[in-house]
Amino acid sequence: MSNTTTVVSSKTSRGAAGHTTPISVVVPCFNEAEGIRHLAESLERFDEDMGSRYDVQYIFVDDGSTDETHDRLVEAFSDDVRSTVVSHSRNLGVSAAIMTGLRYAQRDIVCSIDSDCTYDPRQLLELIPHLADDVDIVTASPYHPAGSVLGVPGWRLVLSRVASIIYRTTLATDLFCYTSCFRVYRRASIAPLKVSNSGFVGIAELIWRCEINGRKVVEAPAVLRTRKFGVSKMNVVRTTATHLKLLSRIVLSRFVPSMRPTTIANRTKPALAE
Repeated sequence: MSNTTTVVSSKTSRGAAGHTTPISVVVPCFNEAEGIRHLAESLERFDEDMGSRYDVQYIFVDDGSTDETHDRLVEAFSDDVRSTVVSHSRNLGVSAAIMTGLRYAQRDIVCSIDSDCTYDPRQLLELIPHLADDVDIVTASPYHPAGSVLGVPGWRLVLSRVASIIYRTTLATDLFCYTSCFRVYRRASIAPLKVSNSGFVGIAELIWRCEINGRKVVEAPAVLRTRKFGVSKMNVVRTTATHLKLLSRIVLSRFVPSMRPTTIANRTKPALAE
């Protein structure tokens, strides 16, 4: 991943005293100026619902936007003592933005959410408890039997559904959905991993990297809704081709050792954040 990042606002809280659990929430943004107000409103509702359970640090990653996303993020969040706005000098892709956020995070529990809030951020309250001591990623799954998809056109789901079916038959990690960006990570275990696909396919690749390195991934049912503002940045043809390339590499790596990614030998123990 490229390290071409600039912190444009960095004001972080040391965390509330008492029984609150410190977490970081990473929000990758690329040309999402139209939806930043909706994002801010959604996070306000999340703040209200989380009550005294979580002390939150927000990390907004502007992934080389060419519209007013950067200015809107600064306007909406720079005065919040819990927030950090980070900027990529060029567009690197959603998985690169999430990995940047993971490395800037100051807490061991790091959540990533979609800036368009197609997954309501309040669903993190249901995902976080699944991060047991032996779990390194909890991923949201609208395709789980208890999950659902509301208002999203069927054609928009074809790539994700088909990719998940193929990954499920290829990987040992048995999930219903491999492509959701809405996740909870254990930073100490995930931040050291290297992902070669910086865009949407990197989200699935990270599951493979976890599998190779002995990290445990679980999923929790979630509700996926259609976006209210802006448009998806995914290039379907390019993403399909990249998924196929990754799947080919996964299969070939079983027979050609040189194609197998480097293994990180020891699983890092979770660290207690202050």
